[in-house]
Amino acid sequence: MSSHTKLLHAPHAAPLLAAMLVATAAMAVARGPQGPPALMLPEKQVTHVSDHVSAIEGFPNIGIVVGERATLVVDTGLGPRNGAIALHEAEKLSKGPVLYLTTTHYHPEHAAGEGAFPPDTILIRPIAQQKELEQRGMEFVEMFSSRSAQMKELLAGVKFRAPDITFEKEITLDLGGVTARLFWLGQAHTKGDELVDVEPDGTLISGDVVQNRMVPNLPDDNASMKSWVEVLAKLRPMKFRFIVPDHSAPGDGSLIENDYQFFSQLQARALELKRQGKSSDEAGKILIAEFKMKFPDWPNLNAIPNVVKHVYAENP
Repeated sequence: MSSHTKLLHAPHAAPLLAAMLVATAAMAVARGPQGPPALMLPEKQVTHVSDHVSAIEGFPNIGIVVGERATLVVDTGLGPRNGAIALHEAEKLSKGPVLYLTTTHYHPEHAAGEGAFPPDTILIRPIAQQKELEQRGMEFVEMFSSRSAQMKELLAGVKFRAPDITFEKEITLDLGGVTARLFWLGQAHTKGDELVDVEPDGTLISGDVVQNRMVPNLPDDNASMKSWVEVLAKLRPMKFRFIVPDHSAPGDGSLIENDYQFFSQLQARALELKRQGKSSDEAGKILIAEFKMKFPDWPNLNAIPNVVKHVYAENP
C-alpha cells in the first residue's frame, strides 16, 4: 500500500568502512563516561518528552507516541533483544490495542530489532528508505556484526520483513487524540531519512537529520551534505517545541536552527576554501580550528574533515 498524504484511523489500518563510521559516530553518544559502548537499551528508564511522546534514551533513542486508540514506536534498537525492550516499554504506556512501528532509517540500530514485535504490528516506511533497506540492509547487519562479539550476538539471525504500508512523501496516523505525521524531505544521513511530527504536542522525532550539537555523520555515498542543508532549510519554518534526536539528548525547537547554522556555515566555508585551491585535507584542518572557536560546545568536531570530503565530492 502506498500513499502521498493519507489520514489513517488506527482501527482500520490493521488489515566496509562505511558501517564502521556509522557505528563509531553513533556509539560515541551512547558511550558512558568510561567503559564500552552501551549497545543494550536501558530498561525501566523512559523520559517523558511531551504530553503524548516518551523516549528511551540509548543506542539509539526510541520514540514512543501514545494515543487513545493506538501507539507508534519509532526505531527498534540493535537486534531483537533490544526490540523486545522497546516493545515492553511501549506496551506499558499503551492505551489502545493497535501498534504501529516505523524506522527513521535502515541502519541496524534503528531497524534490526523489528523481529521482536508481534506479527500484527503495522510496519510503515518511506519508499526511499525501504529501497535502501532492500539494497543494503543485510550488508550493514553483516558489517556491524563484524565489529564485536556483542554486536554479532545481538544481530544473529536478523531478517527484515516487508512493511505493511509504504509512502512517498508523507502519511498521517490518527492515534486517537494525537496525530503522527511521518514524512520524508530528501536525502541527508541516508537517502530515506524519515521524520515524525507529533501534534498537538509540537514534537519532532528527527532521526539523524536534527541532532543536539553533533557534527553531521556522512558515512557513505547514500549521505549528502548538500541535500541535508536543504532539508534543514525546509524544517526551519516549522515551529516545534520539542525535538527527539536519535543519537543525542532531546532538546527544544532551537536545535533545527542551530544545526542549520552549523551545517550551512561549514558547507559554505569548505566551498570557499575549495575555490581558493585548498585540498580537502588542508580545508579539514583549517575548519576544525575555526569551528572550535565558533562552536566550542560541539564535542565531535574531529568529524569535520569527513564532512569536508563530502562537500568537495558533491561540488566538483
